[in-house]
Amino acid sequence: MDISILIPVMNEEENISPLYIRLNEVLSKLNKKYEVIFIDDGSKDRTVLEIKKINEKDNKVKLIQHRKNFGKSNALENGFREATGKVIFTMDGDLQDDPREIPRFLEALNKYDVVSGWKFKRKDPITKTLPSKLANYVTRKATGVKIHDMNCGYKAYREEVVKNLHLYGEMHRYIPALVSAKGYRVGEIRVKHHKRKFGKSKYGFMRLFSGLFDFVTIRFLTNYSKKPLHFFGGLGLFAGFIGILFELIAILFKIIQGHSFLDHISLILSGFILIVIGFQLISLGLLGEMMIKKENKDGYEIRQKIGF
Repeated sequence: MDISILIPVMNEEENISPLYIRLNEVLSKLNKKYEVIFIDDGSKDRTVLEIKKINEKDNKVKLIQHRKNFGKSNALENGFREATGKVIFTMDGDLQDDPREIPRFLEALNKYDVVSGWKFKRKDPITKTLPSKLANYVTRKATGVKIHDMNCGYKAYREEVVKNLHLYGEMHRYIPALVSAKGYRVGEIRVKHHKRKFGKSKYGFMRLFSGLFDFVTIRFLTNYSKKPLHFFGGLGLFAGFIGILFELIAILFKIIQGHSFLDHISLILSGFILIVIGFQLISLGLLGEMMIKKENKDGYEIRQKIGF
């Protein structure tokens, strides 16, 4: 397979057929073998039925149906696992991403391993655009990856990139940072963005909080995922050093000024606690080193697959 198109969807029944038609118009002109994989993430409407109807007419269209809503990261993870294309695209199923950009993505992949879309003129309300701009700015500064639209769902990947990705939580927001940390070349192109015509956005204010915690995780993973002892061990050594310093100060007071240890019991206890904390942090780092190769990919999320 030359190209795989992955489309996570939830309650997008009115968008499925128009999106398929637009994709087919573009992909049929490329003279390449392709597949279109819809990943249904717990839809309550007729989204799955619409995909099945298309699959009956076109076996290039496939379906992965989740048992319930597990989130976009899990949807992409399962799509990446099943995709067979040498180039893998991800795009949203709300008709806001324009399939006519696909040739431009393919051209950009001659220079990069991952190409991210940049919704330069975004057709979304300020409740989405303002938090997104803030999050992108902070992420650029923290990770050093110069991408304007880190969370844009419209991306193209070389096959080897997605096969080395493991997504969970809200990690899909930071894919460029994750793959850059692995040494892949990341670039971006400006893409057209359309207003949503049908259905409702799945964006909610609470996603900001979950995204914040995942940002902290990303910051750790991009710097210390292969060497957790360097992070926890550094904190542990610092805490232990301060603890030992406190104990030495208490001893000096005893030797030089003849004070009783009881006169500085708080200093001694603080030093002891810091030494214990330092030891625990170093131990945690060692455990992280031991567990770093372990991954969990159960695949329990999937109810059925069609077309594979």
